[in-house]
Amino acid sequence: MLTGIDSRDSATRSSQGKSHSDYTRFLDKVGLRGARIGVARAYFNFNDQVDKRMEELIREIKKLGAVVIDPADIPTKGKFDDSEFEVLLYEFKADLNAYLAGLGPKAPVRTLKEVIEFNEKNRDKEMPYFGQDIFIKAQGKGPLTDKKYLQALRKNHLLSRGQGIDFVMRQHRLDALIAPTGGPAWPTDWINGDHFTGGYSSASAVAGYPHITVPAGYIFGLPFGISFFGAAYSEPKLIKYAYSFEQATKVRRAPRFLPTANFRE
Repeated sequence: MLTGIDSRDSATRSSQGKSHSDYTRFLDKVGLRGARIGVARAYFNFNDQVDKRMEELIREIKKLGAVVIDPADIPTKGKFDDSEFEVLLYEFKADLNAYLAGLGPKAPVRTLKEVIEFNEKNRDKEMPYFGQDIFIKAQGKGPLTDKKYLQALRKNHLLSRGQGIDFVMRQHRLDALIAPTGGPAWPTDWINGDHFTGGYSSASAVAGYPHITVPAGYIFGLPFGISFFGAAYSEPKLIKYAYSFEQATKVRRAPRFLPTANFRE
């Protein structure tokens, strides 16, 4: 885990005095005992097997002593999808350009524009299956002082924080929320691309709030995870809950790098 203030990243300034140098002290096998855990049901219902396994995991969390509030949904889910992507494009361009510029004069590319040009010149090798649509969209954006970017960022923070995660946690007096992270993982498909069907991650990412995912099981040999997430600077709590869950379930197994999925598991 990275903590502390980065002079090159203004977003880290607000963490002054709110981080820890050693988070291992929050590893607690009985950490879920007495915790109020909300179930973000709106992120379910994308896979029957995942839903079935999640019900088993919720029962396990109750056995570990947690008070489960079900449902405890984020009311703004889906309402910031457009502004989320808008902010992503602006920040991707700005941050990638800053990173590449810092690599020194010997770097083969120094800007996103040069990356796009390199890929086009080497299209047969670099893009035999897919293009660079997001790169091109990001390149078309202006600086982080653009009014359109600032409006999208304000919308993101309003809907994901005050009217989103913070709202539902205050409403139900929660310590954390849970949801299926995603999955089961999909086999590589060079023709149709990714097969993402559902899961949780965006609200925490848009809010800039902590989110821990833990291995939760396997479906036809393919893994899926469970997410523990909460308010700003709640890392100590989330580590405690996720560790307690992980130690009680111990479902993770080492990757086997199978050539294909085992549909008999």
